[in-house]
Order: sequence, then C-alpha cells, then structure tokens
Amino acid sequence: MARQKAISVKIATPKVIKALESALAKLELDYTSQEANEAKYEKARKVWQKEVIDYAVANIKKAENFRTNYRSYNNTLNIDFDLTVSEKEMPKEPEKDYDSISLYNYREQKEEISNAIRILKMTDEETVNTSTYNAVARYL
Repeated sequence: MARQKAISVKIATPKVIKALESALAKLELDYTSQEANEAKYEKARKVWQKEVIDYAVANIKKAENFRTNYRSYNNTLNIDFDLTVSEKEMPKEPEKDYDSISLYNYREQKEEISNAIRILKMTDEETVNTSTYNAVARYL
C-alpha cells in the first residue's frame, strides 16, 4: 500500500465560511424537502407496483412453481409463483434521487456545521490550516 504524504495548504477563511454556509443551507433544504420527495417516490412506486401486477397477470400462463396458502382465520388466499422475465420486459422500478436524512443526523450535522461557522467567524486568521479544513471537509 502506498503511503500518502500530507498536503499542506492554506485556504482563505471567508471561502471556508461561505462553503460551510452553503453546505448548511443545502442540508436544511434537503431535510425540509425530504417529505415531499418521499411522497413523490411512493407515488411512483405504487404506479410501478401496478405495472408489475399487470405484467404478471398478462404472463400468468408462463408462471412456474405455484405455491398457495389459505388462511381460514381471515379468509385470505396467498398465491406465489415464479415468472422468468428479461430486464427489457420488466417495468423499471423507480429509484430514490435523494438521500434520506434521519432527524438525529440532521441535528448533529447542523450543530457541527453551525459551530464551525461560529468559530471561523471569530478568528482573526486570514487562512485556515489543513487540519482545521480536514475537520470540516466532510460537510463541503
């Protein structure tokens, strides 16, 4: 494994503050829009599920390995079967185009970014050293 040498650079403090403020704004926007994104995703997923059901029903004659389970206590019949499909035929499942952020992670990241901004605004240094930058780099 190759050993990495440390990089020693100095970055202007106002640039780091501005980048952290942008990261904080993005974090807040991502968290507040998460509910709307989740609703949009669930709606697309329900449409996809209906497409899969329609596909399965249309191709039921190709099905193999039928399994049934009747539950008399609530009068339900569960039917499972295997259907061999190609990726071209199968409806495409929607993907999440956003990251889910738990309330705990949101609060923790918001507090850490806010603290870093407050500390950097109090400094008289014109530049931020590499170790300080490394401490906040994961948010940028």
